[in-house]
Amino acid sequence: MTTGEQIQTAPALDRKKSSFRRIRWGELIIETIIRLAGISAIFIIALIFFFLVREGLSAILDIPLRQIFASRWYPIEGLYGIMPLLVGTLIVTAGAIIMAVPLGLISAIYLGELAPTWLRETLKPLIEILAGIPSIVLGFLGWVVLAPIIQHAGASTGLVAFTGSLLLAYMSLPTIISISEDALYAVPKDFRDGALAIGATKWQTIRRVVLPAARSGIVIAVMLGVGRAIGETMAVLMVTGNAANIPYLGPGMFFSPVRTMTATIAAEMGEVAQGSLHYSVLFLIGIVLFMITFTINSLAARFVGKQVSRRSGGQL
Repeated sequence: MTTGEQIQTAPALDRKKSSFRRIRWGELIIETIIRLAGISAIFIIALIFFFLVREGLSAILDIPLRQIFASRWYPIEGLYGIMPLLVGTLIVTAGAIIMAVPLGLISAIYLGELAPTWLRETLKPLIEILAGIPSIVLGFLGWVVLAPIIQHAGASTGLVAFTGSLLLAYMSLPTIISISEDALYAVPKDFRDGALAIGATKWQTIRRVVLPAARSGIVIAVMLGVGRAIGETMAVLMVTGNAANIPYLGPGMFFSPVRTMTATIAAEMGEVAQGSLHYSVLFLIGIVLFMITFTINSLAARFVGKQVSRRSGGQL
């Protein structure tokens, strides 16, 4: 290479080095922003938990544990047993998940594996729009429309746990369907082609190949649906009857009025004196609700982590 050619290529090398430095600085900035976002999310959750513990500390110290988990909630007489609220929350949530999970998975399988492209592209945005309907609107519709139907079907009153379960199932469906369908869509096409090539039917391919491959995403969808159901406030406040008692545990429990933990906090927080024992107990309920949600999410994350590590080990 001559001296003239070296002089001509030097500016090009300088431009490449400058471009590389700009890309590197851009990557560092993006990584820093992502890292700060993750740290801030953890910090905010820790602050929320600290605030709940600080406000609920009086109830934790002043009320024995056996009284906190007693079977009567009657704050006027100083009875703060949260067991009826816990049972009501579990009943309503269980009913919602029993209805929402099978229907959501079937809908996701149809959209992701069976529906034509034009129908999928039409229905998927419509389903995601349903998640944006305010819960107060759904609660009002449940109170005006759904409750009379359930009462006419034979229930003593339409404001029962089953009404709340129906509403929560409807509110959880968009999350379950959308995320499950995304998980199914992310399964490589080669998996399907390989199964079909060895003689598997369409349904066998879905059941034995696609669903196991998308299992971690489906579990996340179900857990998010559970969290949506447990954390809902206004809809269950309006349609579950707000009866703080433990119903007879059996098939008929879904047709009994109940009261959830979130509904109790929403209904009574504005009526209690700040700093009172009743006020502190409401924050204690928030702590219990926080721990339930945290446990569910931790179990889901652990399950997904095991699935990913197992898949990685199988590939190795």
